[in-house]
Amino acid sequence: MKAKRSPSFSLSLPVETADQVRAVQQAVGAQEGYASVNDLLTAAVNREFRRLQRKHNGGKPWPGIPAGVIRPGMRTKEETRGSGK
Repeated sequence: MKAKRSPSFSLSLPVETADQVRAVQQAVGAQEGYASVNDLLTAAVNREFRRLQRKHNGGKPWPGIPAGVIRPGMRTKEETRGSGK
């Protein structure tokens, strides 16, 4: 029986952010308990989830959404133009 693979995400970061991720991992990753860049980014994402859950959902996790429900990829130019960002 095959082991179940964790779902993966593709992430595009600005060059400066990606450089800092690698620098942090190299400088203090092991010391802070992050064996890989993936471990570091997972911890950062989970901290932000907890902050948003406290702020917007009474501290509770939202129900998960299965892969394929949300359109992948970057926002369209129309979506970007409409959001003011």
